[in-house]
Formats: sequence, C-alpha cells, structure tokens
Amino acid sequence: MTWTVTPEPYDSPVAAALWRAYYTEVSDRWYLLHEGRRTDPAELEREIAAQPGADLAPPDGRLLVARYGGEPAGSAGVRLVDGTTAELKRVFLREPMRGRGGAPLLVGAAEEAARALGATRMILDTRSDLVEARGLYARLGYRETGRHNDDPYAEHWFSKELT
Repeated sequence: MTWTVTPEPYDSPVAAALWRAYYTEVSDRWYLLHEGRRTDPAELEREIAAQPGADLAPPDGRLLVARYGGEPAGSAGVRLVDGTTAELKRVFLREPMRGRGGAPLLVGAAEEAARALGATRMILDTRSDLVEARGLYARLGYRETGRHNDDPYAEHWFSKELT
C-alpha cells in the first residue's frame, strides 16, 4: 500500500466526508473532556454548514487529500493569510490510517502548496487536548509562538519558516 496526496475541491464528496469525520472527532474530544458528552448532532450540522472550507479553494488556498492504497485517508488545507504567510488547517487522518507515515507526508505536501502560493512562513493553531497534533508539529520543525488569532478553541499557536 502506498500514500498519495493530491489537491481536491473543497466541496467534493470526498472532502465533505473527511471534514465531517474531522469535525466529529475534534468536537467529540472537546465535549467529552469538558462536558462529558459527545457533540450534539444538530450542532455538528450547524458547524459544518458554517465552515464549508471555501477559504481552502484556489487561488488563495488549497485542500489536499491523502489516500492510502487509493482510499481517502485524510486531509490538510492551506490558505494565504497575507502575501507571505499561509495557515495550515484541518490536518486529519482517519484513525485506522494513523501510524503509517501519512501525517508527515500530508503536512509536507501542505508546505509545498503554501510555497507554491508564495508563502515563506506557515502558521497554525491547535488545542491542548490534541497532543498527537502538537507532537507532530514539533517533530516537523514547527515552533510554538504567541497567539496569532482569536479562535476561542485555540490554545497553542505554531509557526515554521518555509525555506
């Protein structure tokens, strides 16, 4: 089995399925940690509708889909924040696909996409409970920085020079 990473329209059925899996996992993790429950299905639908991913569309963004053995396994998005800074968004691998080398490949492809958009720096945010993500970013050379947005769920901000 091999990995491939290719651009994908943000509104494709594949992207929608991966976004739903991503949001369900990160939302459920937050609610289970803070409120002892899973995400309310109506809230899930509202959030998905409110954030369809249009900011990950060309010309200023890209959505990438990782496939393992041809099957959609994960996604990562990039969007320009300004002329030289891109933001890494929605990095996700389905649970059965984790631990097979896909995450570094996916983030590397996102960095290449950011460079192609003219970015020389990548930023991202994440939460404290997403320890796997924080570990991945540190291993890939991202350094924790000060706050760069006002996302109410963000607790850690990272940056990497794309040289």
